[in-house]
Amino acid sequence: MNSRILFVLPRAMALAGAVLLAGCASYSGSGLKPGLSTASDVEAAMGRPAETIALSGGGSVWYYPRGPIGRHTFTVTLGADDVVRGVDQRLDQEYFKQIVPGTTTMKQVRELLGPPHETTRYDRQKRTVWEYRTLRVAERRLFFVDFSDDGIVREVLDKHDDRLDGPSRDMF
Repeated sequence: MNSRILFVLPRAMALAGAVLLAGCASYSGSGLKPGLSTASDVEAAMGRPAETIALSGGGSVWYYPRGPIGRHTFTVTLGADDVVRGVDQRLDQEYFKQIVPGTTTMKQVRELLGPPHETTRYDRQKRTVWEYRTLRVAERRLFFVDFSDDGIVREVLDKHDDRLDGPSRDMF
């Protein structure tokens, strides 16, 4: 096979995938309208959430991890009346900055970021680490949150995901 085709074909496929995802409201919920869309509109557009957390004042937050290997987590916040209040992408610096070692709890991180992509337990250190795979511009990143057994954040780490360096396997 022509080596030029081998070089161009993966890029063309990635571009085609990006175009399809950009036009797909079900990926991010971009077609949902706060104040107008309802819980049934959310399910019709995005499917069933991976996780739902009830809010103390009524309503709930629905979590939608997206991407081939979890690079986005979109949330849909619903009021007690099941009307959409907001749609956000939570795996972002704006939300990461809200996590404060020594203060933030496991419950608060779960409500803020949603379900982690991977959880690892270190029994000897009495620590649990949640891994979130993120994307900043076109750079694959890993965001780790390290909890002690009392459920308090002890460390956070935001680093380049070098496990997949080489030809990109997941543009989004």
